Amino acid sequence: MAASEAVPYAKTGGLADVVGALAIELTKSGNHVTLLMPDYRGQATVESRQLVMRLSIPVDGKLAAVTVEEDNVPVTGALHRLRVLFVRYDPYFDRPGLYQHDHHDYPDNLERFILFCRAVLEIVRDLIETREEKVDILHLHDWQTALCAVYLKTLPHEYKVLERTTVLLTLHNMGYQGIFPGRQFMRMGLPPSLFSPSGIEFYGSINCLKGGIIFSDAVSTVSPTYAKEIMTAEHGCGLEGVLASRTDGIKGITNGIDIAAWNPESDPYLSAHYTAADLSGKGACKRALQREFGLPNHSVPLLAVIGRLTFQKGFDLLIEVIPELMSLDTQIVVLGTGDHHLEQQFIAIKAKYPNRIGLCLGFDEGMAHRIEAGSDMLIMPSRYEPCGLSQLYSLRYGTVPIVRRTGGLADTIVPFRPSTVKSRSATGFHFIDTSTDSLLSVLLLSLHVYKDRQTWQSLIYTGMKTDLSWDRSAKLYVEFYRELGRGGRES
Repeated sequence: MAASEAVPYAKTGGLADVVGALAIELTKSGNHVTLLMPDYRGQATVESRQLVMRLSIPVDGKLAAVTVEEDNVPVTGALHRLRVLFVRYDPYFDRPGLYQHDHHDYPDNLERFILFCRAVLEIVRDLIETREEKVDILHLHDWQTALCAVYLKTLPHEYKVLERTTVLLTLHNMGYQGIFPGRQFMRMGLPPSLFSPSGIEFYGSINCLKGGIIFSDAVSTVSPTYAKEIMTAEHGCGLEGVLASRTDGIKGITNGIDIAAWNPESDPYLSAHYTAADLSGKGACKRALQREFGLPNHSVPLLAVIGRLTFQKGFDLLIEVIPELMSLDTQIVVLGTGDHHLEQQFIAIKAKYPNRIGLCLGFDEGMAHRIEAGSDMLIMPSRYEPCGLSQLYSLRYGTVPIVRRTGGLADTIVPFRPSTVKSRSATGFHFIDTSTDSLLSVLLLSLHVYKDRQTWQSLIYTGMKTDLSWDRSAKLYVEFYRELGRGGRES
């Protein structure tokens, strides 16, 4: 499994949570898993690591001297340890941020992840040739690893020992494709014919994700609904035709969460613990959260926002309806960072309602846990959402999600309606249109239902009893791996 980030080593978003948790769960279920990732700043001094390889990796006509360090992580209940291999090349990865600094992408990101991808293939080749290991699946995640598939399939003479290894690419977010100026193609060391519409060329630019989709043996994404949505012009981000050309289709497997790390019964970040059967601790967490954000300790609905403050997430819609919410008896807490303009809007609206809105620009893992535990509702007005994790954490913590019906949000939240209330299957609220009217309507509905304590308790209880574990999702991945091993696409 190759990824540009994974908890607990490096994280900018949900990709890291998914990769780290999936690797652990696959190991727990008896699979031999090796996770490969870059060695970013702050990781090099981990004492348990051992130097296991030295590699010379070609990038832009030069050879980079790369070292590979190994860590073996014990996994509770597993027969094997999770092996993590770190690709260390300080000129590329010993930096303040993973992909950018001060909101600006590093200008050499293409070279950085060319090096990482070529290192991944060299490592896998060494595992097969030197250690005589069998590598059935090479599971890639997002554009940062997509070039592994391109190099493997277009330079087969270099990687002949990998011809029996199946390559799976998982698309976590089509909005991030690894697009770079076409003039940089000469740095990639690929056949010139690849810079064409049938290869990695994309309107005169290089598109790493496109290459991965074309040359991987199989492609998956992180929810069944998103797998359908990305085949459309609205959500395919220009690659819907490339995706549609795959005759084997796109597999959708919904993410799980780490239910040990996200557990209101034992979460070390919380001031009080609780269960679905005894929610008294949740009330204590709410009061503690109000104190943390400097809000009055009032028994009013407390709404939460956690995530990247971007147009994709629809938080511009929320900003427009906040004055209406402030006319009601509500409080809002916000945790996130992202678009500078949206950040400034949240700062302004916090200044306007200092006793009603709590704001933290940035990311704090402990605070995210405390917000999930102390809030009554979570708002996710995403324009698109491949899977989403915050709504799953909310279900786990008895915080009712209010989501736009898209991608994984549609797949994981059962909407409040008469039939689902009667069957006690409802876990949250959906709205459909990306408009302030639609968002405000569902917020008003949720606030109305909040007053009906019996119905609200039913929403909380059903959400907290939902199976959100990686066990279910990991089993689906293993089934998919086996399908690919029996009859995957020919190389």
